[in-house]
Amino acid sequence: MVSEGAADREYDLVLFGATGFTGGLTAEYLARQVPEGCRWAVAGRNRAKLEALRERLGLPELPVLVADSADPAALAEVARAARVVVTTVGPYQRYGEPLVAACADAGTDYVDLTGEPEFVDTMYNRYHARAVASGARMVHACGFDSVPHDLGVLFTVGELGRVTGREELDGPVGVEGYVRVSGTFSGGTFASTLTAFSRPVQMSQAAKARRLLEPPPAGRKVHGLAVGPRWSKDARAWAVPMPAIDQQVILRSAAALPAYGPDFRYGHYAAVKRLPIALAGIAAVVGIAVGAQIPPLRRKLESLRPSGAGPDEAQRARSWFTVRFSATAGDHHVWTEVSGGDPGYGETAKMLAETALCLAYDDLPKTAGQQTTASACGSALIDRLRAAGITFRVLDSQPTEPPSRFGG
Repeated sequence: MVSEGAADREYDLVLFGATGFTGGLTAEYLARQVPEGCRWAVAGRNRAKLEALRERLGLPELPVLVADSADPAALAEVARAARVVVTTVGPYQRYGEPLVAACADAGTDYVDLTGEPEFVDTMYNRYHARAVASGARMVHACGFDSVPHDLGVLFTVGELGRVTGREELDGPVGVEGYVRVSGTFSGGTFASTLTAFSRPVQMSQAAKARRLLEPPPAGRKVHGLAVGPRWSKDARAWAVPMPAIDQQVILRSAAALPAYGPDFRYGHYAAVKRLPIALAGIAAVVGIAVGAQIPPLRRKLESLRPSGAGPDEAQRARSWFTVRFSATAGDHHVWTEVSGGDPGYGETAKMLAETALCLAYDDLPKTAGQQTTASACGSALIDRLRAAGITFRVLDSQPTEPPSRFGG
């Protein structure tokens, strides 16, 4: 439900950063998928590029709004004009805060693609209370970080509830997610990763400040599974912990939603078939993390994959992802899967756009402040993504543990 202050706005949805690579894909998706009568606009700092975009979309009457990410007054005008603002302008730690502030003040729902933990925690610390007061919903990480993981766990918990016959699970619940990807990550994602790796002290400080502000769930526990690289019988692959925001997002959903039970644990892993590849991946992450903290090396790394560029349509068509979940509640075991096409671009644009449309149009629980896709949108967004071609399916549900279903 849209906040009362945003119920009567000029636009249902504004896409900010529409002329970037992922922003352009999101604009193309919206041009195909917005419902009849949707009042939407594109926004960014360059009017000529925005006008060229709307011509490419075949929508010459599509409104364009000119605003720079460093201009709080212009961003405030955008926020006051919209029910929902969705932004692709990152790295968010560098460019994102003024728009969050504007939306929190205006009671406007805010959606982004960030995978930067420091940014998410800092925005909670500074603007969650303000957004609660205004009725704004601030929903971060609405692309491949972290929609398929967050909603995949929600879907899996729902299946556990079905097989146990309980709407709210009443004992310990353990879930592990195993990610496989074939595709190219975006320049924006790489820039966000470098930003996060370059600021370990600030990231830790933001997380600590959040823990002091954010109340724990009453009478319930949520935990991350701190397990190192290992061979997983469930995944039939080497499971390597992923240094991504996904696990944090999932644990926040678990804290917000009683259906996850009184004692919930989650671990998030890349599933890698061959040990040498797993070891090479770990070494690469360590190398990038070290290089990101040395300015000349960070600039060199940034030049390898600049923001605003990406693979062509043929390359994206060959890309895919799967996330498989192994879940246990008592003596019940569930295996589920979320899968789709190109994770870094095509499916990310789809997830971002559908999250914004879900907030704008669907009948959702009344929430405000910083939310996750599971807590803000829940099964309504799963239904939208299924209709858009992303698969959520149950691989197996058993009251006793069968052999692994994760082969192949």
